[in-house]
Amino acid sequence: MKIAFRAAPTEEARRALAALQHRYGAHDPAEADVIVPLGGDGFMLEILHTHLDLARPIYGMNLGTVGFLLNAYALDGLEERISRAQRVELYPLRMRARLADGEVREALGINEVSIYRETRQAAWLRIAIDGVTRLPELVCDGVLVATPAGSTAYNLSAHGPIIPLGANLLALTPISPFRPRRWRGALLSSRSCFRIDTLDPLKRPVSAVADFTEVRDVVSVEIWEDRSISFHLLFDPEHNLEERILKEQFIP
Repeated sequence: MKIAFRAAPTEEARRALAALQHRYGAHDPAEADVIVPLGGDGFMLEILHTHLDLARPIYGMNLGTVGFLLNAYALDGLEERISRAQRVELYPLRMRARLADGEVREALGINEVSIYRETRQAAWLRIAIDGVTRLPELVCDGVLVATPAGSTAYNLSAHGPIIPLGANLLALTPISPFRPRRWRGALLSSRSCFRIDTLDPLKRPVSAVADFTEVRDVVSVEIWEDRSISFHLLFDPEHNLEERILKEQFIP
């Protein structure tokens, strides 16, 4: 088995990289059967984006903090663990943002796409779903669209719902809503197309962020699930992603 290891820029990850390459060899991702990131969830997302075109399965090992998208780190038995790992297919969100100067920028979000206020002024937004305005005015710090894999991340911190894998749903979650105060977001079909417009881009500028790609001074953002692209993550059977998401729903 040809394994390509990639390490986060931390001392612990670099030590693990040296030990793993000594044991299993060092291969280029383009020639490898599997890519093994060593780090935290942020580094895992970076590797998924960086090696998107290779379409290699990813078996991450946690050397960060939470490690929700990764397996436990261990030096021994790696090839056996990868061979029996369960595969999960994830689809990203595509963000198309139109800037105030007319430029259009696109990016992918594996966890979520978020809209944030840029200044002390609250954002003033309009939300349409599949061409129909559902919320004509939302005054807030921002709003996000989360995938099932990302529903336990920032979405959960913003009091959004946890979405089981395979539910074919996306979460639309406000961030600190001021008006309407009682709106807590919505669950929508993964086939939905979201459009978020800024109603006062000069006084109340906003930025759009897909994972770690940020676009500032946007006037409108379109978001949809891009099924032409998929990521394949590998998990140990006893700690698979679907079970982790299920458990999160029962944590008091």
